[in-house]
Amino acid sequence: MQTHRPIVYSRRGGAAASQPIAVAAALEILNKGGSFIDAGIALSATISVVEPGASQLGGDAFLITHHAATKENLAFNGSGEASHSAVPSAFESAIELHGPRSATVPGTVSAWFAAHDRYGQLPMTDILAPAIRYADEGFAATRDFVMRIANFKKLFPRNDFFSEMGIDGNLAIGDLVIQKDLAKTLRLIAEGGRDAFYKGEIADLIVSGTNGWFSHEDLAKHQTRVEKPLSVDYRGFRVYGQPPPTQGMILMEELRLVEKDDLSSLTEADRIHLMVEAKKLAFLDRNEILADPEFIPVDVARILSDEHIKSRRAQINPQKAWNGTGAEVAEGSDTTYFIVADSEGNAVSWIQSVFHGFGSAFVPKGTGILLNNRGTGFDLDPASPNLIEPGKRPAHTLNAWTVTNADGSLRYVGGTPGANIQVQTNFQLITQLIDLKMNVQESCEAPRWQHLNGDSSSLEDGQGTLQIEARVREEVINQLKEKGHQILVLGDYGHGSAVQLMEVKENGTMCWGSDVRVDGLAAGI
Repeated sequence: MQTHRPIVYSRRGGAAASQPIAVAAALEILNKGGSFIDAGIALSATISVVEPGASQLGGDAFLITHHAATKENLAFNGSGEASHSAVPSAFESAIELHGPRSATVPGTVSAWFAAHDRYGQLPMTDILAPAIRYADEGFAATRDFVMRIANFKKLFPRNDFFSEMGIDGNLAIGDLVIQKDLAKTLRLIAEGGRDAFYKGEIADLIVSGTNGWFSHEDLAKHQTRVEKPLSVDYRGFRVYGQPPPTQGMILMEELRLVEKDDLSSLTEADRIHLMVEAKKLAFLDRNEILADPEFIPVDVARILSDEHIKSRRAQINPQKAWNGTGAEVAEGSDTTYFIVADSEGNAVSWIQSVFHGFGSAFVPKGTGILLNNRGTGFDLDPASPNLIEPGKRPAHTLNAWTVTNADGSLRYVGGTPGANIQVQTNFQLITQLIDLKMNVQESCEAPRWQHLNGDSSSLEDGQGTLQIEARVREEVINQLKEKGHQILVLGDYGHGSAVQLMEVKENGTMCWGSDVRVDGLAAGI
């Protein structure tokens, strides 16, 4: 397969992300002797400065880490809890999209320190220096940065919060973007640590700025959960992903549902059909049980059990698309994904988000912090496992993954933004790498599909729409239509995800790939 970018090879580590400036920040820290987590935090903070429409300090972060020496894999869950005031009766008919009442406690900064406590080497003053520099001295606005702002203002013309961020809402490509309040906040965190955000001056500004929607107790009680990741065997490899309340369980179930099929021997139409049908069934299970496991029992073991997988597989008709309904939960789509590895072979698969574009569109005065609107991911239906409650975390789309060899050594790291599309794209990436033997850049650029239920009641067959990039051959698309799929053909590279991938060869060489569909860069040292 002809690709538009070459594979990047490195021996001493590297990074891949959607913003070149953020990748440069990670490499700067690696070259100073920082660990994979030091560089990951630097990238996380810098990309929050230069790509705030997708992720920022007021959002959430989820990490899957691989420690090469011990072969330990951990899941860091940096999702925030609902406010003490977040009860169904606080809302009329729906949770508002914007404003402080749409937000949950920010979890990203806590995730920085939880990961740093385990794997950090450099002080936070060094790690956050690149982000502080770009916030304080400015950076050149990119095409994507300008377009995100223009698109938001077109959708919400009466909501202009950019001035609180210090951003000119009418800036042009190449204009200097300076965010003094955010620089001050980052300095406070660098010097005062985690408590500066959750208990100190920043916490005071968040509480007063949200008119008490968040209390000091809400912020002080927040913690990052460090857990054993979900994992399944697949073709002799071990795939690791995020446990609830994220929907990493879907990726695990999708892989289990197709593991008895030789995907490499199937026709392209049959392979896509099988994977789409597996996706539909996995989402049914997600919608039935996914919630905060600290509030509601979430029996992932049952979903991934041999018995359940056998039962679900029996529901897949290899010749006909399932016409069931089961509309997916509406999710935000603005997210950042990146990978960082160091010279010792340690690596992190990292995803962070403010949920919808520019999150809550609310910035507590004087902080420069853009709060998430993750609270809109809750339900107001008392029968839902995802019912909003104080201190509860909403069900999340955010998931990242790693793959190890049979001996526990690292083989692949990857992920993508894309809300409910994430687990579909990741499903394709893993099967392309393992079953179809693609290299990382080929897998990044290969034609993709995405199945969206949308409003099932508006479709005659109730099954949703299978969207496929136009590079898939017309013959394949017609074969899928014959199986009953409703098809929408996208542009050649019309799929919205921004994939980053890394493979470790047996000799220790790292191979990096980065998606051409968006701004981005893979680089090694």
